[in-house]
Amino acid sequence: MDIRLRVSIPEQRLYLLAKGRTVACYPVSTATNGAGEKMGSGCTPCGLHRIRVKIGAGMPLNTVFVRRRPTGEIFTPELALRFPERDWILTRILWLSGLEPGRNRYGDRDTLRRFIYIHGCPADAPLGIPLSHGCIRMDNAAVAALFESVRVGDKVLIEQGV
Repeated sequence: MDIRLRVSIPEQRLYLLAKGRTVACYPVSTATNGAGEKMGSGCTPCGLHRIRVKIGAGMPLNTVFVRRRPTGEIFTPELALRFPERDWILTRILWLSGLEPGRNRYGDRDTLRRFIYIHGCPADAPLGIPLSHGCIRMDNAAVAALFESVRVGDKVLIEQGV
């Protein structure tokens, strides 16, 4: 099994791997509610996943997405003040699909149906600490670079242990 990305929830890091070796490491922010697979939990799902869809190719940094579609907006602090309730999904989206039936695939534990992504976030959003609603948040430049380094179908392992 060739894992391309490994996310460590305790370390709050995402590792890009090539032939089993780390070629890049990025700080991330996973769920405030910790690890878990259940629908509506607000947790980051663990286990083996794959990148199901890549969204946002060629879009400018800080492009705002709602329901996986660009809104035509570019994130700014002023925009954030106008819409304080938004959970900002910016720049690129790597939509994940679970590969472990009963754990993160099918039923009320399905990662794809939970809309769990790796995506960009506002520059002032802290990374390295759990603050998301379940997704894996990254710096915008980092997620844009990562987007270019991965393919649909690449494996993603999200781990609760170190």
